[in-house]
Amino acid sequence: MKIAAARIRVRGHEAGRLRLRQFEVALVISVQAGLAAALAWMVSHDLLGNPSPVFAPSAAVGTIVAALGQRAHRTVELLLGVGLGIFTTDLLLTVLGTGLWQTGLVVGLSILATLALFGRTGSAVGQAGGTAVLLATLSPAQQDLEWPRIIDALVGGLVGLLVVALLLPINPMRILDRDAAPIFGCLAAQLREISAALATHDQPRAVRALDTLRGMGSDLDRLHQALSGAEEVVSLAPARWRRRQDVERFAHAAAHMEQVIEDSRGLARRSAIALQYDEPIPADLPASVDHLADAVELLRREYRAGCQSARTHHKIRDAIETAGRARARGVDEFGSAVVTQLRTAASNLLRATGYDPASANREVRQAAQHGADSV
Repeated sequence: MKIAAARIRVRGHEAGRLRLRQFEVALVISVQAGLAAALAWMVSHDLLGNPSPVFAPSAAVGTIVAALGQRAHRTVELLLGVGLGIFTTDLLLTVLGTGLWQTGLVVGLSILATLALFGRTGSAVGQAGGTAVLLATLSPAQQDLEWPRIIDALVGGLVGLLVVALLLPINPMRILDRDAAPIFGCLAAQLREISAALATHDQPRAVRALDTLRGMGSDLDRLHQALSGAEEVVSLAPARWRRRQDVERFAHAAAHMEQVIEDSRGLARRSAIALQYDEPIPADLPASVDHLADAVELLRREYRAGCQSARTHHKIRDAIETAGRARARGVDEFGSAVVTQLRTAASNLLRATGYDPASANREVRQAAQHGADSV
């Protein structure tokens, strides 16, 4: 009971810290957007003499709020969309003239041309359509709108990149920790569900854990975007270059954590089948899965603290030794498959901490043998 209460307190503290980090990231992005809009307006209005610099701040904010990891790409798309919109609109207006149906046709053809050339790139399509609307509706009353539009787009995009790269670069490790937290938390929780299902012979509980593990795709997609954003930050921002090695290490660990999730799905599936066929479940089998959940939680805490993974290694070894004892005490076909799947997950978890494949597999074999010999 005390252990369960301690785990609840730890999870509550971690949830509070996660919400605080999410707020900090949102606050930084908001400040970046406000600063970029103000600087873009100043450059366009005061330095370049544009009396109505509407599009420069808009382009700057569009660059800032683009998905992390796509800001440089977003700026290029923005400029391409403006350029294509101007070219298409000027060409068509010269032939068709101006008017109600001409405006609709010009905008539609500008967007069609952008989609045909660049595919489903929202920024380029939006800029091409917006530019077409601007030129088709205002060009009869105002001349020479093309160059101010191009310059505003260029100024806004470059100012946005300047803000995120030099003035207010976001901490890449905060981005990664924010989006990795749900993955580590869900994986550890479902491993505990599998352990409880084995301990209580609750086959539906193992099936529910499998369904939850299968539903982690959206969390993994967000982590991939966060990795892309972190790599962008450490590439563009000199102040964050020193974190490049940390980001690379995290990317290496994330790739193996994905495999651990896949292994855990197999663990849940085989556990459910073993329970369905009412196979014997030694007490060491659910205990080994519980140790693996502890290792997942330890890995995230140690990774966030930037320290060595000695405690994680020790807990992974506990999981493997306990699984070895379970097999030695007697399991049937699917129970043995559960042990094998747990050993595979443990090997990949060791690789996430920095082990090479040969060392990880050797560690797993030795720990499993030690557990079996202890029976």
